[in-house]
Amino acid sequence: MTRQKTALLFGVHMHQPVDNFDEAVTRAVLSCYAPFFKTMRAFPKFKMGVHCSGWLLEKIRTDFPETFEDMRYLSQKGAIEWLTAGFYEPVLSSIPSGDRRAQIEKLSKAIKSHFGKEPEGLWLTERVWESEIVPDLVAEDVRYALVDDYHFIAAGFEKERLGGYYLSEEGGEKIALFPISQDLRYTIPFRPVEAALEAIKACRHDEEDAAIIFDDAEKFGMWPNTYEWVYEKGWLESFVEAVLADEEIEPMHYRDYLRGTQAKGIAYLPNVSYYEMGEWSLKADDAIKLEELKREMGQERFEREGKKFLKGGIWKNFFVKYEESNRLHKRMIECSKAPIETKEYKDALYRLQTNDVFWHGVFGGLYLPNLRDNAYRYLIMCENMRYGKKDVAESGDMDMNGYEEIKYVKERIIARFDSKYGGQMVELSDRQSLFNFQNVLTRRKEVYHRKIVEQAEATKEHEKSEDGIDTIHTAAYTASERIKRALVYDWYIKNSFIDHISDHSLTLETFRCCSFREFSDFANQPFRMQRVKNGVMFVRNGGIYDDTAYPSRLEKYYEMCDDGMSFKIDLESHSGHIYDYGLEFNFHFADIANVTLNGKTFEEGQLYELKSFALCDGYTGRRIVFEIDHYFSLLATTLQTVSQSESGFELTTQGISLMIVVPFSKTMHLEGALRVCDV
Repeated sequence: MTRQKTALLFGVHMHQPVDNFDEAVTRAVLSCYAPFFKTMRAFPKFKMGVHCSGWLLEKIRTDFPETFEDMRYLSQKGAIEWLTAGFYEPVLSSIPSGDRRAQIEKLSKAIKSHFGKEPEGLWLTERVWESEIVPDLVAEDVRYALVDDYHFIAAGFEKERLGGYYLSEEGGEKIALFPISQDLRYTIPFRPVEAALEAIKACRHDEEDAAIIFDDAEKFGMWPNTYEWVYEKGWLESFVEAVLADEEIEPMHYRDYLRGTQAKGIAYLPNVSYYEMGEWSLKADDAIKLEELKREMGQERFEREGKKFLKGGIWKNFFVKYEESNRLHKRMIECSKAPIETKEYKDALYRLQTNDVFWHGVFGGLYLPNLRDNAYRYLIMCENMRYGKKDVAESGDMDMNGYEEIKYVKERIIARFDSKYGGQMVELSDRQSLFNFQNVLTRRKEVYHRKIVEQAEATKEHEKSEDGIDTIHTAAYTASERIKRALVYDWYIKNSFIDHISDHSLTLETFRCCSFREFSDFANQPFRMQRVKNGVMFVRNGGIYDDTAYPSRLEKYYEMCDDGMSFKIDLESHSGHIYDYGLEFNFHFADIANVTLNGKTFEEGQLYELKSFALCDGYTGRRIVFEIDHYFSLLATTLQTVSQSESGFELTTQGISLMIVVPFSKTMHLEGALRVCDV
């Protein structure tokens, strides 16, 4: 029997990063989740799917009981169909199989406990699809999952054939896949109600076709201009009333549609996410080229033909694009492999797997220091439970990039050094405060920086009219002169113990702008690593490239102690010229305003005739002390990145960059120490 109405499969996804700021969560609840469910409570006949990440669900239950009660009421009335996922919202394909299943099981049990419902469907975090996850989904009683229509288009399907579900399999394990309509994603709630109804009906090409929309709940009040549009101007209420009154539309749960409708066939999907994610995962220059190709093709032809062939990258490219993301991810994998099964350990590990910190798109993510701090806090908690009071030195290709790293676990700190990047320190974690002082972010070119440079349409105003509002993909912002000045890119990763050979061009400003002249190849090239008695040695036979190439050799030796390390640096070169040798450190702090340098509130500047410096951090109650056996001058500046937020371009302080500078000619021998102490 054919269906006389267009089935509307409507759903919302709710998520906030684990341990996000209380004020951020409160703002999300008050501007979005609370008014959404309060509005929907008046329409219990409107069927919808809801996914809420586990951490956010518990946060709402404990801190916002009225909103939770609205959710429970709608669930009891049969309005809500609950979908599961990983409890702490990991990208499922990025975590090991056992963790994947455990996270899904944890959220499914929470839904059963709070609402008495057993979820049959799964919200696929960031719609990152890899077929390897299918057996784990099936093992956790998942019958269907949500992907984008783009997944199918990239596999060769025609858009007009995506009004239902397809079946897929991996190793003989079968699952149903629903393609979310991009047209509906860009229409609801941004266009007038009449346009939304037309878009829903336009999804029906065959008698059994459905209009499939499952998207971020944050679009309903939290995205720019949406609160006024959705609630104050009444879009949501008008939309629901219009749907329920329309004789051609029938709101339906996914599970009911699945049971009552025939599959459209079998499908095998490529490793993709939604189209925008593919663009974001590209390096900036490649993303710009992709934009240019789309522009040359024209929007109409791109949507009709080009989208099938002009693809961006895959989600895991973020581990290639951002060294900091890869380090954190591989440290998570390392902790996952540890044979520890306690509830406390597993909970810290699963919180560490939250997806937000591992990538960066339109805004936020990896660029937000608090998200990285939260992730490292759980990582260090895992390491503390894993090692206890053991004194450990472990080496190997931990980052899985073909180069050796070495990790030292001492009584008070965890330190890691990387042979790929100049024998430099890439982690300095304080075990007591659960804080990684090396958790900085390198300044990189992002595709949206082009808007700042070119000011292309940057003066465009949001159109607040009856015709609708901008999405975050079409909104445009202006950049202040301060933002423009901060648009700087680093040509090396901002680790610590970075070796530079420069000259008089090395000043405070050129250090800030990363524009000083570099003569050597020690700052961003591999060193040979050798474990020696009581420590580790890194050696590079490289060069100083001045009027000619001069063979040069740099040896770096580290010996660990409970609260830090001593070091020796030996440099020799065939060049007889006089240079400035710079040893660079980049330290991350949660609150720069609460940091002092040599007893004074931190300010950018240059200090002279020093043999030591001390950074005191009021947030952690720790003091980083550096000393060497030579006098040096010290360059000190803040490390700031330019990114986007919901309100426009913003400047984020990622850390403090320091460089000690000593003269060098032919040979140099330095000895010193770096320690993390109590204030």
